[in-house]
Amino acid sequence: MIAALFISLLFFFIINIPIGIAIALSSIVAIMIQGDIPFIIVVQKMFTATDSFPLMAVPFFILSGSLMEYGGISRRLVDFAYSIVGNASGGLALVAIIASLFFGAISGSAAATVAAIGGILIPAMIKRGYDTNYSTAVSASAGTLGVMIPPSIPLVIYGVLTGVSVGALFIGGIVPGILVGITLMVVGYRIARERGYKGDEKPDIRKILKAFKEAVFALLMPVIILGGIYGAVFTPTEASVVAVVYGFIVGFFVYRELKLKDIKDIMVDSVVSTAVIMFIIATASVFGWVLASEQIPQVIAGGILSISINPVVILALINILLLFIGTFMETIAAIIIVVPVLLPIVTQIGVDPLHFGLIVVVNLAVGMITPPLGVCLFVGCSIAKITLEDISKAILPFLVAMIVDILIITYIPAVSTFLPKALGM
Repeated sequence: MIAALFISLLFFFIINIPIGIAIALSSIVAIMIQGDIPFIIVVQKMFTATDSFPLMAVPFFILSGSLMEYGGISRRLVDFAYSIVGNASGGLALVAIIASLFFGAISGSAAATVAAIGGILIPAMIKRGYDTNYSTAVSASAGTLGVMIPPSIPLVIYGVLTGVSVGALFIGGIVPGILVGITLMVVGYRIARERGYKGDEKPDIRKILKAFKEAVFALLMPVIILGGIYGAVFTPTEASVVAVVYGFIVGFFVYRELKLKDIKDIMVDSVVSTAVIMFIIATASVFGWVLASEQIPQVIAGGILSISINPVVILALINILLLFIGTFMETIAAIIIVVPVLLPIVTQIGVDPLHFGLIVVVNLAVGMITPPLGVCLFVGCSIAKITLEDISKAILPFLVAMIVDILIITYIPAVSTFLPKALGM
């Protein structure tokens, strides 16, 4: 049954079947081979997996990100970041990373962050003489911040799956997200200096204040969301609804760039994205149930623990596994399938589930910029009109830097847990 599960899944991947459908079909193949499991179990598990109040945060965070993008938020975030670092060597590259940090705190999605910020800055960087591959690599790697900086859709999924507080995960993601952002800026700056990418005029306090005034409503979004969650004003799910209302008000009444004619496109995009994510969640739950019914998590746990009981070694093995899986599998599906297998192992060696959640998400985020299936690479390449082969070499310095960040986050738990513990979460 398990052999059929994984062989069929690999086959469906090879013939390029979409991830959600591939997972569903491979689960059905395994159940058919087992023979005595009624097919109604597939429907029951899919329904149960999506029948969750916390999961309602997913469509609302997606919708709020779309409202912000159409409402002119991304452009104002870019202008604000440019007013601060536009004078540095490779200033536009630094702008891409800083603006992605800000936008990630609004959208919760890596692909959306690359599309919104990269859509503005990749053409601008190319126009200013930056290498096309470098420009795309910077924007694609910066897009991964969208799933680290709260709110983060993968962190919502992890929280629902494990019972860890989504609010605590959001708070815990702040420092790792900033750490990765700073690392990417260091790498981007160093490459820019070597290539002679010059900045513009020196920062002007009046321009900074003007850009800040324009972007202040966008910058207030994460403050409202996280402040409301920590202040027990609303739950993370309710915060997502607040984000939608706030995004509409800012885009329509304050910036006046959001038009009624845009609502249809926004709703369609949000519904399609939500449907894809929820279908993956539903089918991955069936896949996970098949694994659990055959006690595969226990077998894998026993196998890893038989190699070593040293936490350093076990976490290194888990990081390698997560990096490999993140390269080939969609993030949400990977979380639903892998976390139930790995969480019992890490809890046995004393790893905080909150800390482990950040390890998982950051590893899988790196998968988003790892060839051949990194989703952020595909988005960036479509904007720059280049091939995956073109960007593969340019992305390597950023990949290496993020792997170093993974090691820091893995072996220094306080990076993820300090803020939640300080805030009593």
